[in-house]
Amino acid sequence: MHAWATDTSTSADAAGELDDQALDDQAPSWRPLVAQSFAEPSVSAEEFKSAFRNHPAGVAVITADPGDGPVAMTATSVFSVSVEPPLLVFSISAQSSAAPSILCADTVVVHLLGAGQLEIAKLGATSGIDRFADTSLWRRMRTGEPYFPRAHAWIRGRIVNRMAAGTSTLVVVQAVETGAPPVGDPSADAGSAEPLVYHNRTWHRLGDHSKLP
Repeated sequence: MHAWATDTSTSADAAGELDDQALDDQAPSWRPLVAQSFAEPSVSAEEFKSAFRNHPAGVAVITADPGDGPVAMTATSVFSVSVEPPLLVFSISAQSSAAPSILCADTVVVHLLGAGQLEIAKLGATSGIDRFADTSLWRRMRTGEPYFPRAHAWIRGRIVNRMAAGTSTLVVVQAVETGAPPVGDPSADAGSAEPLVYHNRTWHRLGDHSKLP
């Protein structure tokens, strides 16, 4: 199954056919971790943010529903850490309204966005709204997770570890299913997909115009 920006007709019924029980049997039994802090001179919050301000990051939206309703949040902290097993990591702030639901969920869907899905990115980044009020934007997979079919690519995964880190939590996810343009499809090329990037508090798009010689 594939879901990308130019295809809004992805069927939710085709998603989630992997045997999650089989994954449970194979998943490594990691134990929860807690990041250590040291009594050494530290930079201020503003100094730390300033150092990262000129560092661009890809944009993702993470959705989950642990049983009390769907939640979503926009994140720039998603990155892959392993392909065998396929693992990704993201962080979630304790201040996020979606944090309690995502942290107690067994599974999540991580959407990797292109510039054409800026609306979804803004939706997950806006507080005080019902992010699922527009039912034309999202569906449920057969396994129950809410997701946005228009995302350039999505990864459904099972949370296998969490690590407290300051005022945030690092979440480790093992991918169990993906939806993305197939290799060789024009929409898989950055020039066509135009990945969405967040830089210096502003949304940007990558494409042929941003290539360096």
